[in-house]
Amino acid sequence: MAAELFDDLSDVYEAMVDWPKRLANEEPFYRELFQRTAAEKVLDVACGTGRHAAMFHSWSLGVEGADVSPAMIAAARSRFGEPEGLRWVVRGFDHPADAGGPFDAAICVGNSLSLAPDLAVVNQAIRQMLSAVRPGGIVVVHGLNLWRLADGPCVWQKCRRVALPSGESLIVKGVHRCGPRGFMDLVLTDFPGGNLRHSESVPFLGLEAAGLGQMALQAGTTRLEFFGGYHGEPYDRQESLDLIMVAEK
Repeated sequence: MAAELFDDLSDVYEAMVDWPKRLANEEPFYRELFQRTAAEKVLDVACGTGRHAAMFHSWSLGVEGADVSPAMIAAARSRFGEPEGLRWVVRGFDHPADAGGPFDAAICVGNSLSLAPDLAVVNQAIRQMLSAVRPGGIVVVHGLNLWRLADGPCVWQKCRRVALPSGESLIVKGVHRCGPRGFMDLVLTDFPGGNLRHSESVPFLGLEAAGLGQMALQAGTTRLEFFGGYHGEPYDRQESLDLIMVAEK
């Protein structure tokens, strides 16, 4: 399901994000972590179109970007190439890294892990990431803090006019919570004109810090940190926009 979804809409998901702004916001967080860990090799799990992996590679790090979607990997390879030290592979986040390890750090960000079908797959993904890193290495998991949202109403986050291969379009994106599940709501129309081209509501898991931490501890973590955003603020279940776990092996 996830692979088909992102294969069909890979250009839409790429266009939804203001990548220069996002990466500029996140860069100091990752630089500090990687310097603290003396990271030289990084595994980007669920790498999408490869923006984070390419940024890390520009820092002279060896990087493997993996994603379950062949279309996402094809887009990453087309945009960034495959120079020495940068490798792209098609692989789900709950599958073991088949080459290139051990890594110094592994990341799964952008709410990707929340798209797992159930918590058993989340648990397996965390185990695989920790297995891929060396002792003293780190695993970073980032997702939307679903519990900040009121149960019910949609929170509309983005409305962007973009140029897609299919033509000028308007993308409207929001999220809503229904009990323990979240939903990403996406509407795609022609622009101008407003003719509906696509509409969907994609479910995702509401991950809990305690649950993620327990999975990581059972998989061999020796130290855990939780943050509520990329500026290092403490995680607050009721207030934080994000849930970020840093697990040291």
